[in-house]
Amino acid sequence: MVGQSLAPEKEVPVIFKLVGDGRPYPDHGLGQRDWAAIPPRQVRLDQLVTTKRVLALDVLLDEDSTFYGDLFPHVVEWDGTLYLEDGLHRAVRAALAQRTSIHARVHVHAAARHADRLSRH
Repeated sequence: MVGQSLAPEKEVPVIFKLVGDGRPYPDHGLGQRDWAAIPPRQVRLDQLVTTKRVLALDVLLDEDSTFYGDLFPHVVEWDGTLYLEDGLHRAVRAALAQRTSIHARVHVHAAARHADRLSRH
């Protein structure tokens, strides 16, 4: 048994469902006012796919980095997947604080609503 471990394998916790790069969904055209009209709801971090692959460590560590902009991250639901469009730093800070979910504004993309209606008929 050389090179084999007798200890049981530990499951590595996952922060996000997937780390993506870019927005695979069509432009939704929402502005800040549109986002502000969407009530926040709780979303599990492990259900989110990021749209940014790179994180700026200085922004992550800056306590004032969330001072400007929306208090809640922006998530787009498209094709059954939740994409974290804005708020990656907030989500990572939540994970570092050992939280498994965040409050976010979730926009169900019109293309997803249209496809859902078609599947019902």
